[in-house]
Amino acid sequence: KGGPSVAKERTEKAIMDTFLLLLNQNPLDKITVKDIVSACGISRNTFYYHYQDIYDLLRATFAAVVDRVLQENVTTWQESLRSCTSFALENRRAVYHVYRSAYREDLERSLYRVSEERMERLIRHLTAGMTVSEEDIHYLTLFYKCAVTGILLEWLNADMRGDVERMISRMGVLLEGNLRLSLERIAAENGRA
Repeated sequence: KGGPSVAKERTEKAIMDTFLLLLNQNPLDKITVKDIVSACGISRNTFYYHYQDIYDLLRATFAAVVDRVLQENVTTWQESLRSCTSFALENRRAVYHVYRSAYREDLERSLYRVSEERMERLIRHLTAGMTVSEEDIHYLTLFYKCAVTGILLEWLNADMRGDVERMISRMGVLLEGNLRLSLERIAAENGRA
């Protein structure tokens, strides 16, 4: 029941789940399509129907994780950050197998995507009723997404050590206070223009 698209989604989820399981056990360059189809119980043709190769699957897996985080019914960027850090901690070995590979950029791009989406949403919420241009919103989003992602990358570089809740709390104090101040200054400048 549900038709071909539901079957396609189930198959892709099964492949991604199997891939993530294998990635938690082995470095990325040691995982083969044969390993995935064997563990997943599908044919090679089924794999290649859905993905071009392992790296296409890697990108699709990151996209699915990011989409899941962005679709969660959360009200703050901190909750999205908690979701990202929870996923990273639960899949520590998989994350490091990618982070320490030639495909690290895909992981970083995923973090930037989540940070950008959540920062823009926060900035647009805070600018309600203020005179702030789209260009200013763009630059503020760019600045704060780089700050958040940079801190997350430092956390990854430190082997995910430290109190995640404290890190998120401190980021909140630093970012939101400075963001509000920046918006007030921009609105005041725009009011004089």
